[in-house]
Amino acid sequence: MEYSHDDEGLAGQPIGYWSGAAAKAIVGHIRDALAGYGLTQPQWWVLNQAAEAGPAGCDRATMLRTLGGYPGPGDDLEADTDALITRALLTPDGPRLRLTPEGATLHDEVATRQDELRARIHAGIPNEEYVIALKVLQRMIANVGGSAWHH
Repeated sequence: MEYSHDDEGLAGQPIGYWSGAAAKAIVGHIRDALAGYGLTQPQWWVLNQAAEAGPAGCDRATMLRTLGGYPGPGDDLEADTDALITRALLTPDGPRLRLTPEGATLHDEVATRQDELRARIHAGIPNEEYVIALKVLQRMIANVGGSAWHH
């Protein structure tokens, strides 16, 4: 890997630019892969929440609150959830959402692909360095009074 600057030069680089460039590249890579399955990233989040909830399914309102901090501009969790129901990947049962057999199959396929994407994104980065990077970003967010916590 060749870096854009030497260490001294990197220390003077603007974090806003580099964090934005990283987000754009990584999120774009993930969303492109999900599009190959006919899914948006928010639809994947919803499917994953339903899968993690198991046979009982997940409460729609709780799931939407849990995922509320994730979407980006143009994302619509309500519409994406409804689209999964329309595609018969989720089935509503009162306030609960359960995976259909087709939804469970797609979830399993995409979960495997997500593992591959994570491995590619993290290639050559030891967990210790990754943790340090996240702690530095969280400290910078706190330093400017921001919050990145998902509730």
